Amino acid sequence: MAVKKGQEITLDIDTLAIGGKGMGRVDGMAVFVDQVVPGDRVRVRITRKKKNYAEARVMEMMAPSKERIAPPCPYSGFCGGCKWQFLPYERQLAYKTDHVAQSIAHIGLLENVPVHPAIASPNVFAYRNKMEFSCSDHAWLLPHDMDNPDAVRDFAVGLHVPGTFHKVLDTDACMLQPSAGNRILSDVRQYMRHSGLAAYGLKSHKGFWRFVMLRHAPSRDHWMVNIITASENPTALDSLAQQLMATHPRIVSVVNNITASKAGIAVGEREVLLGGVPVLTDGIGDFSFEISANSFFQTNTGAAERLYETVARYAGLTGRERVLDLYCGTGTIGIYLSRQAAWVTGMELVESAVNDARNNCRLNGIDNCRFVGGDIKEQLACVSERPDVLIIDPPRVGMHKDVVKQVLAMGPDRIVYVSCNPATLARDLQMMDELYRVCEVQPVDMFPHTFHIEAVARLEKK
Repeated sequence: MAVKKGQEITLDIDTLAIGGKGMGRVDGMAVFVDQVVPGDRVRVRITRKKKNYAEARVMEMMAPSKERIAPPCPYSGFCGGCKWQFLPYERQLAYKTDHVAQSIAHIGLLENVPVHPAIASPNVFAYRNKMEFSCSDHAWLLPHDMDNPDAVRDFAVGLHVPGTFHKVLDTDACMLQPSAGNRILSDVRQYMRHSGLAAYGLKSHKGFWRFVMLRHAPSRDHWMVNIITASENPTALDSLAQQLMATHPRIVSVVNNITASKAGIAVGEREVLLGGVPVLTDGIGDFSFEISANSFFQTNTGAAERLYETVARYAGLTGRERVLDLYCGTGTIGIYLSRQAAWVTGMELVESAVNDARNNCRLNGIDNCRFVGGDIKEQLACVSERPDVLIIDPPRVGMHKDVVKQVLAMGPDRIVYVSCNPATLARDLQMMDELYRVCEVQPVDMFPHTFHIEAVARLEKK
């Protein structure tokens, strides 16, 4: 049967593909569908037709899979925060493990690589230590609110509908953050709605309130509230900060980031401290880390510790090794390994992250780490002493091919590769296959109820 755009067909879902979509086949052609699980029989409408595959959306659930469970969140299926709540967590882990293995086998073309079962997140809900909520002058309503005359339509603070920049659900509570975060969010929403200042129009680019970012430090149960606005208004913001800190004693920091940029990014061109201290302090293992409003920190603190434990185990340090940490960010992995190494050098492009890494060294009394800023390719060219162990933790796009060449030329005895993208992990492992054997790969789940998965690979020089 020839598949055409706009056509409606009955489809049996066979598997979950890399990227989280379900897949079925029509006369051999793969059809990818969101919000389905293996075993579902669905009526779908073809939304996109390419030469070798098609994409579709569900029109009717004809027969649900035995794997499917009722998602506990009322926004499930409408919100882009998490897409897999209808899968039991143990099945999520199994699919994520399989995605890593399939990527290595079919993208990396590497055979017989041991991929261990994914390590579970300590918390399946309330695990995120950072949540970002968008403000909008137009609320995107759930189906049951469409005919409700009392539904607020001209204001929203919440999460986006998947694949959109302008559709914002007014999110009463998100199950991915601790309940205290939802109480803080509720108070911020009420203040904004009655402030007399408009929410930002994501199409008109007019308005005042832009984002609400909440950060949580689980080790101390402290909170930071970051209000991102389009302009300054000390009167409105000082009052909000005072109310929040009086109502929520665990809030230790309230900041205001201000940006006139039209880009939908919750980062200010300047920052004003409204109350408390300018940073949060959180812990991973025995180490403490200062986190500013715009600095990077692993969003699942408990799972991050399991990730770093895996990195340390794969690094196999005895106290004598020289470690080079590429794409080191704010230095958390290098600092975590520092007590087991002779010295650690971290390299990072973002200068503010390098400054955070140096501050974190001072905070922890670490004197055998140094951090250098600049382009990784240029910095690697300046390395005069071959490291014993190389840690690589690149962004989702993976390593630049020139960096791979430099790594191979450097030839450390052992490489530990930390990846947030199984596809680029597989590609980079293939590029290093000439000189390095992939001994094992350990997936670590940092993001329950999403298809995202971290993986740590241990490579030994052949």
